[in-house]
Amino acid sequence: MTADFVGFNPLLLLEINLYVVWAFTEMASFFRRTIAAKLARTLQQPEEAFLPALSAVPVTKKQQAADFRLSVDTLRTSGVFPSSGDIQLQTDGLVRQLNQDSVVEGISAVNGWINFKINHKLLVQKMLEPFGKGEDEKYGMNSDLLNSLKKGTVLVEYSSPNIAKKFHAGHLRSTIIGNFIANLKESLGNNVIRMNYLGDWGMQFGLLGAGFGQFGCQEKLKQNALQHLFEVYVQVNQEAERNEDMKQAAREFFRQLEQHESEALSLWKQFREISVDEYQKVYKRLGVHFNIYSGESFHRDEAQEVVQQLQSQGLLKTSEDGTSVVDLSPAGDMRSVCVVLRSDGTSLYITRSAPAETLQKPLNTDKNQASHFYQLFQILSAMGHSWAGRCKHAPFGVVRGMKTRRGEVVFLEDVLDEARSRMLHNMSQTKTTKQMDDIEDTAEKVGVSALIVQDFKGPLLSGYTFDWDRMLQAQGDTGVFLQYTHARLCSLIQRNEGVEASAFDPSLLLEQTSVAILQHLLRYDEVLYQSAQDLQPKHLVNFLLKLSHLIASAHKELPVMGSSPDVAQARLRLFSGARSVLANGMRILGIRPLGKM
Repeated sequence: MTADFVGFNPLLLLEINLYVVWAFTEMASFFRRTIAAKLARTLQQPEEAFLPALSAVPVTKKQQAADFRLSVDTLRTSGVFPSSGDIQLQTDGLVRQLNQDSVVEGISAVNGWINFKINHKLLVQKMLEPFGKGEDEKYGMNSDLLNSLKKGTVLVEYSSPNIAKKFHAGHLRSTIIGNFIANLKESLGNNVIRMNYLGDWGMQFGLLGAGFGQFGCQEKLKQNALQHLFEVYVQVNQEAERNEDMKQAAREFFRQLEQHESEALSLWKQFREISVDEYQKVYKRLGVHFNIYSGESFHRDEAQEVVQQLQSQGLLKTSEDGTSVVDLSPAGDMRSVCVVLRSDGTSLYITRSAPAETLQKPLNTDKNQASHFYQLFQILSAMGHSWAGRCKHAPFGVVRGMKTRRGEVVFLEDVLDEARSRMLHNMSQTKTTKQMDDIEDTAEKVGVSALIVQDFKGPLLSGYTFDWDRMLQAQGDTGVFLQYTHARLCSLIQRNEGVEASAFDPSLLLEQTSVAILQHLLRYDEVLYQSAQDLQPKHLVNFLLKLSHLIASAHKELPVMGSSPDVAQARLRLFSGARSVLANGMRILGIRPLGKM
């Protein structure tokens, strides 16, 4: 068994790879496999040689001439075709050798691609066959593409706020990105462990501990714990700037923590427990959960073991200022060093990260921490850990302009409160808003959906400008639109529960509006595969937004009410299948689908 890991720190990913063979083939795979078999017979190659080169054709506003396409350039790269020669001649030559059949009705060549048009009646039949059999949540998961991904135990570490502080809005990205990755890995058949690696150790707790003795109050701690600790932290920092005795008191308190002295540890433990309790309230609002709350403190003892290993392997050197460093320069000339111990022997964040890495494998911080992870992975590699080369840091950009009506945002609770408040106002102004038991809970979930989709629409590495008005639009490419589409489908299905027909007739769904939805669903496993490869949620977000627009068109053009029972039943099956995929995709993103809004 091998282990892969992805590094993003507030997001930690360990993959122990196993292999799983699914019992049945997903419907998109049926068509890919059929086309691959045709190519394999013609070119005397195994079917697997063609599967990576085949993809569903993205749906556009124009009526599509093809459902799948084959990249001849990919065949040249893989050695099926010679890499030299005219690619169009190779493409045209292959098309002439391929014959149509009951599945593939048309084959054509365009600019180095071969297009395949499949029998649309068969498309309707095969794509809608799995729905309504209790397997809707697994739709799209049992494809050849996804079967090629390694399965196993995955540990994802994300969020990682610093204890004794209110949950800063800056931790939102790490939290929702990590939740997405954990959801994605779980949906693909992995056993996922969700870990929150808290910032719960370091010199700042020396300051807070010393400051609490002077400025703290246990009574205020009971009333509004994190706000009071925040106030103490501000006061002690101001005092330390002008008072050397306070700086010395902070160093002494942290030394007591490192030496496990009971009084200091007891106060620190109180701060930690209070923080976790408060954070869990915020995570519940976001729909996020963890299996394990770990942190730097869990590895404070192992940090010394890492130092000893570095020393015994001759990797630890002493700099001119007395700090202990590891030389990472290729020439060994100390031009690039990483400090692992202060001159007084106390540990640093990177020192405490190294033992955590040997157990966990990190994943997800903003791009400003790229240097930290580069150094960390270099140290682990120098120590001889064979898995260090499989560590990856997945950085993300910074959000600009995140503020409420009261001004610049500091805390995530302010953002969530504002999102709920604005959605409540929007819903109160909308005539189509349904009666519901808890309208505030609905507004909160829609608001969180809007936050997630705004964050996930572009590349994670790119920062973006936060925009309340655009984010909460009901008809734009927003989380509100996804929720509205899902709720509308639920209402449609519920209103027509009594519709019955003798048997499902695929020929009743051959309108272009119906076919476009099914052609789009052909790409679902490709989108999940791409997301699993680069851990970017934008692929799934844009797929679901496109699906929602196609559903909106179908809702106008394919009425259920007033149609004959056979037609109504066929259309309901189409809408039900689309709703299942929409809901499954939303859950992977971390969005809780609503049945009413």
